[in-house]
Amino acid sequence: MSAPGSSMPRWVLVPALLGALFVTLPLISMALRVSWTEFLPLVTSASSLAALRLSLVTATCATAACVVLGVPLAMLLARARLPGRALLRSAVLIPLVLPPVVGGIALLYTFGRQGLLGRHLEVLGVQIAFSTAAVVIAQTFVALPFLVLSLEGGLRTAGTRYEQAAAGLGAGPTRVFTHITLPLLLPSLASGTVLSFARALGEFGATITFAGSLQGTTRTLPLEIYLQRESGPDAAVALSFLLMIVAVLVIVLAYRRSPA
Repeated sequence: MSAPGSSMPRWVLVPALLGALFVTLPLISMALRVSWTEFLPLVTSASSLAALRLSLVTATCATAACVVLGVPLAMLLARARLPGRALLRSAVLIPLVLPPVVGGIALLYTFGRQGLLGRHLEVLGVQIAFSTAAVVIAQTFVALPFLVLSLEGGLRTAGTRYEQAAAGLGAGPTRVFTHITLPLLLPSLASGTVLSFARALGEFGATITFAGSLQGTTRTLPLEIYLQRESGPDAAVALSFLLMIVAVLVIVLAYRRSPA
């Protein structure tokens, strides 16, 4: 039996509601645990504000890096005919399945003082590990696949008929890309950017492994929450709720024009 006015069977509602409850109940439980009388002082302490500020700045930089690198990469995976494309796609998506700590170790052995690239950068006086730049790199590493997946799916859905028509009328590849492909990709780009920002904002494992936890330099809000978990549980809950609010606001602002 289907729901009125819909081809959806009614039994689907039960697991759907259970899934929604499974996601929202922990969030509600956390909100109920917040000490509202102390919420404002806890989230406006010097360490909390420094961690929040750093998280927003680094997540924004990481998202920008994801867009700059992810759009061409998605184009390559969706449009180019090159040998080993499946292998390349697998490599790009590896951060999705790797534990973040493993990603942090991989970055450390790439950009650390004795890493594959880091040892050469060290000679030039450039140190990346355990710096703010390391936070951005770690966040970009874990967030990039989300943008690539969204854009590649959008490219495959859009097809190539409009691009072929523009090329047939004499438009060059760059003009086709900027005037046809990018406008068609805007919905996918918006959703991918939001996902990347949210993932970067909540990044923990790769950051603490590759960048450490130096207040004002590498200690982002997730790291501050982890440190407060033992010494100040109320502060950890308040900051967790704050991070959830920021994430919800980002998603709402990004999807406010989406059709119902």
